[in-house]
Amino acid sequence: MRAGRVFAYGAAAGLLGDLLLGDPRRGHPVAAFGRAAGAVEQGLWRDHRGWGALHTAVCAGGTAALGLAASRAVRRSPAASVALTAAATWAVVGGTSLAREADAIGRALDAGDVEAARARLPHLCGRDPQALDADGIARAVVESVAENTSDAVVGALVWGAVAGVPGLLGFRAVNTLDAMVGHRSPRYRRYGWASARLDDLAGWPGARLTAVLTTVAGGDPRGAVRAWRADAGRHPSPNAGPVEASFAGALGVRLGGTLSYGGRVEHRPVLNGAAGRAVRASGSGSGSGSGSGSGDIDRAVRLSRRVGWLALGVCAGARLLASGAASLKGRTS
Repeated sequence: MRAGRVFAYGAAAGLLGDLLLGDPRRGHPVAAFGRAAGAVEQGLWRDHRGWGALHTAVCAGGTAALGLAASRAVRRSPAASVALTAAATWAVVGGTSLAREADAIGRALDAGDVEAARARLPHLCGRDPQALDADGIARAVVESVAENTSDAVVGALVWGAVAGVPGLLGFRAVNTLDAMVGHRSPRYRRYGWASARLDDLAGWPGARLTAVLTTVAGGDPRGAVRAWRADAGRHPSPNAGPVEASFAGALGVRLGGTLSYGGRVEHRPVLNGAAGRAVRASGSGSGSGSGSGSGDIDRAVRLSRRVGWLALGVCAGARLLASGAASLKGRTS
């Protein structure tokens, strides 16, 4: 079986497995990687970029090498190759867990239980929940859904299409390392530099594909394109900017603004500020008046799911075309 079909069948099965099963509560492979990366950090940590780069190479490179070894071990069996790709895809994508966490916060906001929504928010993002009112929580959820659509779904599929199982596992390793050591705290400002920069590079194609597909799958294609072009470059993240801006335009809301991480307040540019309205959490005691609180969250989740399935089609189709072209070239040479 051609590599294109292996990826297409395996990735579709893995994404369907994520839809039906979600992430396991215990023993998740990404959690196991996190523990291993933490152990490596304990042995290597120095306040130095070089040691951080070594940490990144050991953890991300080792994970990709493990995926390569597994792929080679089963390459003579199409069924085993598809099964391995399906297992790897299921392990690295997180669209269902993302939707479940967002929906849980939306239900709490609908019920007017802001404290429950605050308690749940750290499961989804690193914002300081006590600094947020109900509308702020809803906005944080929509922003996290947008960014994680790229990080937890589309980016993995892109690298799976490029490099198969090693690409799937390697991308998730890089993304996880960035979450662990890539932030600008005193401990990781130097040590996490390599992980953060590598994550920017690895996430670049997935973020752009996510933004493109958001303009296709959203309710306002022109608004999504307009917000992307006008505001993406103002975001401090080169990859979150296009994704969040296109989501804001597609949903007709404003994202960005003041937020707080770990006690540090940031004033980010507002995305889609000219055309969008504020993300609302009505019925949650915020006094925001009309509109549906989890309605904005629910719209973002549904858009995220559509983008994920479209990304599967684009990535699988591209891999099939590339595989077919390589096969044709081999026959004619």
